[in-house]
Amino acid sequence: MQVETRLKIKSNPNLYRYLRENSYWYKYLNRSPIFLKQLEEEMKEKYRLRPSDKIENISNSLNLIKSFLEVMR
Repeated sequence: MQVETRLKIKSNPNLYRYLRENSYWYKYLNRSPIFLKQLEEEMKEKYRLRPSDKIENISNSLNLIKSFLEVMR
């Protein structure tokens, strides 16, 4: 694996953890650093770090607050 790829993985704790949990990615990253982008996308999908996931979480939180306030009335 290239040094730049290693540094990028080590600098991102979520990416590092995902790689440790899914070790089959080592094979791809050793072949080509191009796979790093795919690894990041898969990690974001699994850990729900995409912008759409964040919006959904905010929406769910607002709905929870709304329902709580309705119960309080």
